[in-house]
Amino acid sequence: MDNRIKISNSEYLQRILRCAVLAGKNDIDVVIANSNEADFANVRYFSGFWPLFEVGGVAIAANGKAALMVGPESQEFAESWSPIKNIHRMREYRESADPQFPGGGFNTFADVFESIGVKNPKKIGIAGWLVTSVDLYQSIQKAFPSAEIVKADNIVTELRQIKSEAEIACLKEAFRISEIAVDAVLGKIKLGMTELQAVGIAQQAIYENGGEYEAHALYLFGGNNTNNAISRPRYNIIEKGKIIQLNLGARYCGYSPSIGIPFCIGKMNVRQKELVQFGLDAHFKTREWLRAGIVAGEVAKKFEVYFKEKGYAANYLYGPCHGLGMLEVEKPWIETTSEYKLQENMTFQVDTFVRDKEFGLRWETGAVIKKNGIELLSDKIKGIVEL
Repeated sequence: MDNRIKISNSEYLQRILRCAVLAGKNDIDVVIANSNEADFANVRYFSGFWPLFEVGGVAIAANGKAALMVGPESQEFAESWSPIKNIHRMREYRESADPQFPGGGFNTFADVFESIGVKNPKKIGIAGWLVTSVDLYQSIQKAFPSAEIVKADNIVTELRQIKSEAEIACLKEAFRISEIAVDAVLGKIKLGMTELQAVGIAQQAIYENGGEYEAHALYLFGGNNTNNAISRPRYNIIEKGKIIQLNLGARYCGYSPSIGIPFCIGKMNVRQKELVQFGLDAHFKTREWLRAGIVAGEVAKKFEVYFKEKGYAANYLYGPCHGLGMLEVEKPWIETTSEYKLQENMTFQVDTFVRDKEFGLRWETGAVIKKNGIELLSDKIKGIVEL
């Protein structure tokens, strides 16, 4: 018997019904939620299916019926993963290498829509707008030339931003595995290793302890590259006295968190310790400001003011939080322009990035919004780390 923490088939199907209700409220006949291998979340959220090489889509009608659309090679793969049994093999969902598959035999969007009880749609919503290819978009247009096609990412965002008990349980399990990976790296990293070798330590720990994949491209790099907001590990050698940025996460059941800790092998110099400590203070302050009922933008405004009041305005790039769920970065963001209110069981990464000319740092962990504060998904961040 499989007793793993997971999302049940019934929860996937409930998500489809909730999407159908929102589609109806927006006068949308069918929502098409698309995903690729990198941004897999929309399709997996509704179907449990995780595209590989090819792309995938879920069509959800306002009447509550749904279909899973997959590429030419993924029919059997999808059947083994998804509680959606109405699966269509389609040329439009092929991989980016653009094989032609001259044998044909594919379903069309007209076939898909007919299977969910829709023949002449007036309005079609697309979620995953930025990962929907031109070819895919044009195929929908050609199939239904009289239909209005609109962006429908807001519908999926509304569904995904409040987490169920099962989703929070999956995130907690993902963080548990992530903490093991962090401990493994901090316990085994040595001077003279390459950054990539250190990442290998994390990968071994993730897979050995129940992770299904890395939650994101794992960060572990040192020196000047730490002032990059986005970067990758390289063949660079780990050196004494350099700030090393670690951001590790294990994906579990589709949920993808991260733990970020800056550290040093040897003692930090005065400037390093000053900036790392400021980042840590700003991180803890952010946690204090988060609670249900407040306007998200007010947290971001306080965060910016904190940098200015402490004399670190020049070291600010962005902040202080972004949504967390199936992707380690997902909507909604907490920015100064954010007008929505925080709600219970929203989940965020508290992401505190500070940069200087010669180095940078990020303190990061996950949290669940509660009535009077937050529930941390990992309490790994305690203080400055010098090995």
